[in-house]
Amino acid sequence: MSEEKKRNIYFRNWMSVIGGILSVILFAVILFLFVLDFLDKGLNPYLGIFTYVVVPVFLVISLLMIPIGAWRERARFKKLGHVQQFPQIDFNNPTHQKIAFAAWGVVTLFLLFSMVGAYRAYEFSESVTFCGRTCHGVMGPEYIAYKNSPHAHVACVECHIGPGIDWYIRSKPSGARQAYLTLTNRFNRPIPTPIKTLRPARETCEHCHWPEQFYGDKEVNHKYFLPDETNTEWKARLLVHVGGAKPRYGQGEGIHWHMKVNNQVYYIATDEKKENIPWVRQINPDGKEEIFVEEKSGYSASNPPKGEIKLMDCMDCHNRPSHHFKAPSESVNEAMGFGQIDSSLPYIKREAVKALVGNYKSNSEAKAEIRKRLETFYREKYPAIWESKGKELQSSIDRVINIYNVNFFPEMKTSWKVHPNNIGHFISTGCFRCHDDKHKTAEGKVIRKDCAMCHAIIEQGKPELLETAVAGVEFKHPEDIGEEWKETKCSDCHTGELA
Repeated sequence: MSEEKKRNIYFRNWMSVIGGILSVILFAVILFLFVLDFLDKGLNPYLGIFTYVVVPVFLVISLLMIPIGAWRERARFKKLGHVQQFPQIDFNNPTHQKIAFAAWGVVTLFLLFSMVGAYRAYEFSESVTFCGRTCHGVMGPEYIAYKNSPHAHVACVECHIGPGIDWYIRSKPSGARQAYLTLTNRFNRPIPTPIKTLRPARETCEHCHWPEQFYGDKEVNHKYFLPDETNTEWKARLLVHVGGAKPRYGQGEGIHWHMKVNNQVYYIATDEKKENIPWVRQINPDGKEEIFVEEKSGYSASNPPKGEIKLMDCMDCHNRPSHHFKAPSESVNEAMGFGQIDSSLPYIKREAVKALVGNYKSNSEAKAEIRKRLETFYREKYPAIWESKGKELQSSIDRVINIYNVNFFPEMKTSWKVHPNNIGHFISTGCFRCHDDKHKTAEGKVIRKDCAMCHAIIEQGKPELLETAVAGVEFKHPEDIGEEWKETKCSDCHTGELA
């Protein structure tokens, strides 16, 4: 038997034959999935996974089976004493020419599809669909909150990875670990925050929001509804002192004073979520250093708490820029302000909030129980309303259920309670982590808890009895609690689950 026939016999084994058949089938499957993905426009998160990750892996395995099977067959022939030689290629031989051209064509086609597939695999792995919808059980809460955020059109990777190859490479081991934890069902519930490996805000957020552009005041209007029978409306209109960080835009003052270019603020937190900050160091533009320590904390300027000394950046306040889980009272106020919940329904503010904070095991259970609870309340307590405003009531109940679906995720143990938002100081501690009149230097200088530092209330009260002043008015609590509001933090009472 000639050597050429022997070499052909090497491929006549079950492994090589099966590998060849599977290769043809899988290649056809990939071509078909390519077309489906092109038409699908990324709407199906699993189509991309199968097209660019799963099926190509099996194709490579099937292709490897062909030479491995031939190698094993050749080894078997060698044991039988047959002389083995490397193939002798002669391009003057028409048969060899045809084989070479065919091989080059197949390899070129394979490399072409490999390049397209590799690029599409990279593109898909960087997509919002991949980040948010592929592992929907794990990332579902974050994805839904993101879709309802101001950054809904900003891709996840633009914040979580950013530009450049270095952070892309860093992210892949972390992503592989997360994929492993997901597949083995060993991921944390809820997802722990803050993310320790998150890229600094100055390398991501500041591509759009840089401190030098902040200046002046921003008008903010709040509309609240009290938990009484008539859902009494209370308005508050503020000028928030955003502040500047560039001399030509005015003095470096207001909220973004913290991010002034030549002003540095460092801190040490004693907990993972950075809610307890007993030690703060400020370095002024002239280089003077001041250290503020929370009184009665047991620490001092020379005896700081153990932990990382962190330079304050955007994420220390804007810690939920795209994944904000709103508290029940906040969500219901907002929905009533926009007319999505009928404020003429007696006690709807109180009852909606009470329904939202129920202990439900799943969203489907919450949907049934919220509807049952609100329908029962109005049917029994206000039968006239039940009869006359049934349509408005059902529409309001639907909105309350929707609030639950986008802010509460029992399976992942996720809600506003585990992911507090540090912007402001109403429901979570936020600003008052440091601005509490308790952080002092050795000389007695304090980090002030002064409303006027950050905002001026230019209008407040009931719509028919608004108190107005351009220069600002003193805050007035909707309910008469005397001077207590000056001595306690808002979040001590306004936990989010009290209407």
